Amino acid sequence: MQATLVYWEDNGWLVGKIKEIPGVFSQGETLDELKENIRDAYLLMMEDDVFEERDGQREMVVAL
Repeated sequence: MQATLVYWEDNGWLVGKIKEIPGVFSQGETLDELKENIRDAYLLMMEDDVFEERDGQREMVVAL
């Protein structure tokens, strides 16, 4: 899968998010580290059986 990494500098860190998937954020000291960390964040978010309940609303991440 390919996705768009949007990134910026914040206090000496590169911070980024995946444009097509809200909620996937990470940071790194270098662009390579940021890309690795954002990949890890994506994989964690896409794991099966991720479940969260907030204010009576439920969310579940499912593999597609």
